[in-house]
Amino acid sequence: MKIVSKILIAFFMSPLWPLGPNPVPGDPFVIVNKSRNEMAFVNENRVQTVVSVGTGKTQALTPEGIFTIIVKAKDPYFRRGNIPGGDRENPLGARWMGFDAKGTDGRTYGIHGTNQPASIGKYVTQGCIRAQNEVVTSLFPLIPLGTKVLVISSEKSYKTLAEENGAIK
Repeated sequence: MKIVSKILIAFFMSPLWPLGPNPVPGDPFVIVNKSRNEMAFVNENRVQTVVSVGTGKTQALTPEGIFTIIVKAKDPYFRRGNIPGGDRENPLGARWMGFDAKGTDGRTYGIHGTNQPASIGKYVTQGCIRAQNEVVTSLFPLIPLGTKVLVISSEKSYKTLAEENGAIK
């Protein structure tokens, strides 16, 4: 009986919670609001920061839902263009935080930097969330693997969205 209890506790406390939003308020949580082209970082039961981002050229390109960060990379390699990480021509910028949208492996959809800073705040991507390099570089160590990402189009406040999804108690 003790072993079963320990397994259940470990399962429910796992950062890779398989059943939707993080069940533990206060854990890191990211909200991307496509209607405003903004991203909020929620941690320690409050909205820590809100920044401008670029999202899909069309509404359908950036999928909506709750996803999980499953890949992180510094100076990511851009496969489609065969451009090495750190190259000024690399459109992924300084960091990549990939999430599992549409059953993908974290290498298709992600939050990443850019080599085109003027594109931030606009509908310009093929589906990713594009942010300033300084933004993704500063958030990268604060967003561990397993962090939930809510992508939504909403007029609600970030605090309300975080509360509704269990990130703030």
